[in-house]
Amino acid sequence: MKKVFLIPNAITAFGLACGLFVIFKINMVEPGAGSYHVLYTSLLLLLVAAFADLLDGAVARIIRAESDFGVIFDSLADAISFGVAPSVLLLKGLSLEQGTGLSLFAIIGAMLYSICGVLRLVRFNVKAAQPKAPEEILAQKKHFTGLPIDAAAIAAVSINLFFASPEVQELLQLSSKTTAIILSCAMIILGFFMISRWKFPSLKVLHFRVPSFQLVLMTVILAIILIYGVLHFFSLTLLVISWGYIVLGWILSTIRLIAGKKSKTLEDFEPEDEDGE
Repeated sequence: MKKVFLIPNAITAFGLACGLFVIFKINMVEPGAGSYHVLYTSLLLLLVAAFADLLDGAVARIIRAESDFGVIFDSLADAISFGVAPSVLLLKGLSLEQGTGLSLFAIIGAMLYSICGVLRLVRFNVKAAQPKAPEEILAQKKHFTGLPIDAAAIAAVSINLFFASPEVQELLQLSSKTTAIILSCAMIILGFFMISRWKFPSLKVLHFRVPSFQLVLMTVILAIILIYGVLHFFSLTLLVISWGYIVLGWILSTIRLIAGKKSKTLEDFEPEDEDGE
């Protein structure tokens, strides 16, 4: 019998518990009563789940506790926490009459997001199981093929939280129908990016060669701006960060497409062909 390692799987179970709590909590409120406070708490829990998702793999590699059980368990946990929870938050937070075209459109958006998220995980696991050359392993550390599901989940919930915030509701005064259309379209866009062949940068490749003093100064300034934004404009800050990452990946891939395959410009972000797996 193969070993099942405790520590990384316990971290995965903790992340899964966060995702399940979000689903169960939002289902205890009335439809359309997905208040800002509920969405705020849910987003914090999904951030914790995303951190646990990063931590379990890192811990497994450090203590050499990687296993087939852990890989499958991690994917199933991600499917629930990042594939199902954002869709449930969307549908429970919208005040839509059942049987209408708009409610059907919202359901389609939520379903497409969840299905694409699961397909993204399946494709990742299939590729991870295939033997790879050293250069392919190095390339995978630089970027992701398709938007990672945890980044998509944070983007989905952050835009939901943004439109539910009192400041935005007072400023824009959008109707519930308009909000439902925007959020449903956002879910469809995120689903497309998850199953796309476009490359999204890993944090390991986002580095700049600058002198140490300038690096420290830039880090301090960015940290102050980030902390101030989180404390005073949490929904807007997270919206800018999550969707900014998506836009960055889209811009890099678009530049690569315009440059053409013969160019060396951003060659790491060349979208994979259909038979790239």
